[in-house]
Amino acid sequence: MTDDESLQEEPGLGLDLPAQPLEKSAAASPYRVLARKYRPQSFAELIGQDAMVQTLGNAIAQNRIAHAFLMTGVRGVGKTSTARLVAKALNCIGPDGKGGPTIDPCGVCEPCRAIAEGRHIDVIEMDAASHTGVDDVREIIEAVRYSAVSARFKIYIIDEVHMLSKSAFNALLKTLEEPPEHVKFLFATTEVNKVPVTVLSRCQRFDLRRIPAEKLAEHFARVAQAEGIEVEPEALAVVARAAEGSARDGLSILDQAIAHGQGKVTAEQVRAMLGLADRGRTRQLLVTLLSGDAAAVLEQLDSAHALGIDPSALLRGLMESVHAVTRAKAGAGGDVLASAEEREAAADLAGKLGWATLHRLWQLLLKGLTDVQVAPDPQEAAAMALLRVVHAAELPDPAALIARLQGGEGAVAVAGAPARSAPASAASPAHAEGPESFADLVKLLEAKGKALLSQQLHDQVGLVRFASGELELKPLRPLGTNFPRELGDVLKQVTGRGWKVTLSDGEAEPSLLQQEQMAEERARAAVLADPNVAAVLSAFPGATLESVSTKGANHAQL
Repeated sequence: MTDDESLQEEPGLGLDLPAQPLEKSAAASPYRVLARKYRPQSFAELIGQDAMVQTLGNAIAQNRIAHAFLMTGVRGVGKTSTARLVAKALNCIGPDGKGGPTIDPCGVCEPCRAIAEGRHIDVIEMDAASHTGVDDVREIIEAVRYSAVSARFKIYIIDEVHMLSKSAFNALLKTLEEPPEHVKFLFATTEVNKVPVTVLSRCQRFDLRRIPAEKLAEHFARVAQAEGIEVEPEALAVVARAAEGSARDGLSILDQAIAHGQGKVTAEQVRAMLGLADRGRTRQLLVTLLSGDAAAVLEQLDSAHALGIDPSALLRGLMESVHAVTRAKAGAGGDVLASAEEREAAADLAGKLGWATLHRLWQLLLKGLTDVQVAPDPQEAAAMALLRVVHAAELPDPAALIARLQGGEGAVAVAGAPARSAPASAASPAHAEGPESFADLVKLLEAKGKALLSQQLHDQVGLVRFASGELELKPLRPLGTNFPRELGDVLKQVTGRGWKVTLSDGEAEPSLLQQEQMAEERARAAVLADPNVAAVLSAFPGATLESVSTKGANHAQL
């Protein structure tokens, strides 16, 4: 066996380690993380950057190769990998040693293998984060005068180029604008805004996009199959969503998930590993905030603190929950990071909360997060921020307040308390046979045989405004786009006059059903507070208050 044969690379290896002897690789090679093992070795393996690959391919085919390229994008989208692939594409000589620059480097010729293994003498990689000074750039300026030793082009790959000092950039400008024909510069950066405009104008720029979650999931499925690991499709979707467009981040998460799942990866395991399983606590806190129970809010906050949950993380979790509810209200698809239970809870809250309430919640939580981050005691700041949310829940919506003032109403209902209908004297003259209140209107519809419509108005809407020939309602459940027109037609038929029916997200009374339930609860509390009832319950252990009638005199049944 020849020396060349003994140093053949083990199949599937990436760019970072030199070739290993086949007979020693299994025992001597350390484990390599998936992000390194599956680093793209050709442009065909570079996912999500089709536009850039097409541009480079056309440039190489037409011999219009720029002297400097700048790759920018978020972490893990393939900037450094692309730079190495460009170096291979420009220096490939083909299996027969007679090829020229190509967008499909062979990967088997000596230049391709040397670049892949990081040992090519004419492809120089420099980390600008640790070589920031003008002296480091001066070495490059001195070296570019000399031709490549064995390659077609001498290539300088400078990673995180934005870290170079101002003087280093200035020293590089002249060489970058008019480099020798045998030199190419490949820059990579995550913060292109920190690169001087004078440098940007001398480079051909490629903005590498975040990789779509669908393509990431497909890529991770292929990796899992190659590794012989069983992964649920939903788990792949969760990993892809958590990666935020970064292939490297996603592969790191998948690597961790494989270790966590001991050979099989499920969506619930991934959510638990990412810390998403405890969202139920945050969701419950949001419900408590909306209920206005300040004592319960502080109790849950203290409980989270005792478990070691950071106040900033808790506020961010609440904001994520509000965002999920807002997406559900807008009709957008649910986040795959959320479980089915979370998506159902978000949809339920979306049906109960108006747009104004959601926007106000977001702004209050955002302000609270800022306070927590700058406060001497984050826990105290979080408590004050959440109490501010509880207090704000009792305030009227500004838009509704202005509308009511413009309408001439002297009293404004606060959120959570029943609003009062305009007095009959303040409203437009009613039809002689028209109902005098919303409740009368609902009863009239029932009496006229419109039981289904009457039930909808009784259970599923809150009253915003009731006047002669005008009805403004806030849906508590989806009613359909044609509901206002259909209701207007029925009201005209029943009352003998036209009605203007509108749906809105303004401040509204509780539904008639909710008002009846609240009245029953108040009556129940009053009965239980009666000394005689308390004495009876004390005398008969196990006795309970079964029902309370709110019609006429209060009547309790034990």
